[in-house]
Amino acid sequence: MKNAFPSLFIAIAVIAAAVLLGKAYNYKHKKNETVSVTGSSFYDFSSDLIVWSASFARKSMEIKDAYAALKEDESTIKAYLKEKGIKEDEIIFSAVNTNKDMEYSYDNFGNSKSTFTGYTLSQTLTVESRDLTGVEKVSREITELLDRGIILSSQSPRYYYTKLDELKIDLLARASKDGELRAKTITENSGSKLGKLQKASMGIFQITGQNSDEDYSWGGAFNTSSKKKTASVTLKMDFEIR
Repeated sequence: MKNAFPSLFIAIAVIAAAVLLGKAYNYKHKKNETVSVTGSSFYDFSSDLIVWSASFARKSMEIKDAYAALKEDESTIKAYLKEKGIKEDEIIFSAVNTNKDMEYSYDNFGNSKSTFTGYTLSQTLTVESRDLTGVEKVSREITELLDRGIILSSQSPRYYYTKLDELKIDLLARASKDGELRAKTITENSGSKLGKLQKASMGIFQITGQNSDEDYSWGGAFNTSSKKKTASVTLKMDFEIR
């Protein structure tokens, strides 16, 4: 009978240890349970900055003559833009680009011959303004300079938003609330409670044109062709489940 007591104590100890280990495992397992969600937010806005560019050139056998003609065109273009309401500090002319033009021909034996045909000098003008309507109008009417002998190659206006940093922060805040609501809905429907946020990582920040079929890009689309745009962002979040 005396030998039975030690065996009984050992058995009780083993059972107690097993219970404690089981509780410890369940506690640890429960603490490691998380729910992962992706919050998102969208915001429609209008651009507040327009950038428009056009190029012009002059050609002559003498470089000084081409340069003089190009500078005269620059003065004419600047005066025209100011007449149209564009401010002088919104007009930027690039440095002059010089190209020596050559014409190549071949004889019956395949030998090449080069002939100098003149110098082509070119410049690019860029207008940056917050007057979107005014610059759009100028970009359409710039062909009026053809009557003055100036040939410009005009590009389509590009549209930007100068408060992107503030917009991104606001979108992230909205995406965070959206993600938390999603996580709360999931946990409550499963009979659990939402715990603390464990991890969050920002997804792709996109800017696309409104009412367009523009595709989203894994690298992040950045639309500059549309005046009205839609910004979006995603936020991946991991929450603890209690």
